[in-house]
Amino acid sequence: MYPWQKNRRGIPTLDLPPTRFVVFMENHDQIANTGAGKRLVQEASPGRCRALTALMILLPNTPMLFQGQEFSASSPFLYFADHTPELSKLVFEGRKKELSQFPSIATPEGIAHLDDPADPSTFESCKLDWGERAQNDQTVGFYRDLIRLRRGDPVLRAQRRGGLDGAVLSKHAFVIRYFGGKEDDCLLVVNLGRRLNAAPIAEPLVAPPRGRAWKTIFSTESPKYGGWGTPPLETADQGWWIPAECAVLLIPTDDPTPAR
Repeated sequence: MYPWQKNRRGIPTLDLPPTRFVVFMENHDQIANTGAGKRLVQEASPGRCRALTALMILLPNTPMLFQGQEFSASSPFLYFADHTPELSKLVFEGRKKELSQFPSIATPEGIAHLDDPADPSTFESCKLDWGERAQNDQTVGFYRDLIRLRRGDPVLRAQRRGGLDGAVLSKHAFVIRYFGGKEDDCLLVVNLGRRLNAAPIAEPLVAPPRGRAWKTIFSTESPKYGGWGTPPLETADQGWWIPAECAVLLIPTDDPTPAR
């Protein structure tokens, strides 16, 4: 039940393949309806944004990137429209009424702070600054590496027909296991909270194939993406240490001994 529309929304979709679902972290509605039009990279920590981005792109669903997201665009995305003066006034009033459903905007000062959709400066402020693409080359490289993984790794690619599973490790951390059969498995570890020590982890999905151990092949905390590096997640004497606000992709290695 959606109270604002006073109606139910959604239907069962368990019979549909993952690729039929478009997943995203932000779109035009979500950004514009913040009132100020701020993007997610301006509202959340860099580490958490990178972790969620990796999750979105490495899932078997169809990912969508909003314009400029791939280079951390700083320009806002506001609601703008070009109508006759009479209609423009009605549109602005309707805009205020629609956004009043959000308590953070519904205050008198919040409503007074909304940009006029018909003001040309509202539209002009939303134009992308393409110079930021070169300026934020770390972000561009991050997205390119993730897309390369999604397209090139046979285990990740096979999941688009279904067959992965997941488990919760803590309030802020979880794992997703991609089953690869003869191609081996992959394990995606996502931690959206503080650094986590799990010793031991009583979760079967975390176990590597028999006689083997996990090896990191991708981490959102790599220095080339703006992070601080990622030590081995599993150690022989301290169990698992999962870095804060990161996503790490693991594959099996023939060395069965965890790092010290």
